[in-house]
Amino acid sequence: MIKEFYSNGKLLITGEYLVLDGANALALPTKFGQKLIVEKGNNQEINWTSYDADGSLWLEETISFEDIIKEKSLASPESVKNTLIEILRQGYLLNPDFIQKSQGFQIRTELSFPRNWGLGTSSTLINNIAQWLEINAFDLLNNSFGGSGYDIACAQNDSPILYHLDNGKPVVETVSFEPKFAENLYFVYLEKKQSSKAAIASYYNNKNETLAKNIIASNKITSAVLQAETLQEFALALEEHEAGMSTILEMQTIKESLFPDFNGVIKSLGAWGGDFVLAISKENPADYFKERGFRTIVSYNDMIL
Repeated sequence: MIKEFYSNGKLLITGEYLVLDGANALALPTKFGQKLIVEKGNNQEINWTSYDADGSLWLEETISFEDIIKEKSLASPESVKNTLIEILRQGYLLNPDFIQKSQGFQIRTELSFPRNWGLGTSSTLINNIAQWLEINAFDLLNNSFGGSGYDIACAQNDSPILYHLDNGKPVVETVSFEPKFAENLYFVYLEKKQSSKAAIASYYNNKNETLAKNIIASNKITSAVLQAETLQEFALALEEHEAGMSTILEMQTIKESLFPDFNGVIKSLGAWGGDFVLAISKENPADYFKERGFRTIVSYNDMIL
């Protein structure tokens, strides 16, 4: 019997970093995501293959049940295989039956977006594994990767969400967000993947005693973004968000560092310095970005679910 699971990718529009401390975040599930296909196997092991959006095989590993069950020192702790083992180990601790009542598995994952895009290769995997094992995906995230969990919420929802943490517990609210100016919104890939763990560590290093004030300001901006009726209102709100986060992180905005002559607004999405940015422009900015070596420009309607 074949079991198939699917999870949506994600983009974080407001509340990056501050969402870790309780701020409201506006996040959008994407039309791109990841499948997990599970079949019976044998030999007390998992034969695992992972395919990129172009159909190319990027991971092929055999993982024994013993590797998952036993805590042991890993020779290459940062390898993809060992990261996968750690996720499965945490899954086993939440639901031992998946190993204790099985002879093995053949597992295949399929991305519908290039895995370097940063739309949630890890979060879609964690949510798919949680669906398969019938465990709480937020618990699996907390026990493995960590993070706010907004990406898990996007994986599970087919509409825009407001997300925050209340005493560490996820609170998810589906919201209506259908900008009338969607044709003026573009997502641009910065040609490099940003490490969420590294970016979060940098945030915590720079976090200071004005946190509560920063969260209040961020929440007001998120409300303004949701209520924006015009492109100008939307752009001004996100420009204010960028300026505020620039102060908090002690970093230049992406527009200041890479696109100072861009005629419009550019908003970082999620971890600053990589993955996608949101470009707000009255004219199609594809030529501008391509001339500067950024060739992946996706319209709002082609990206967002």
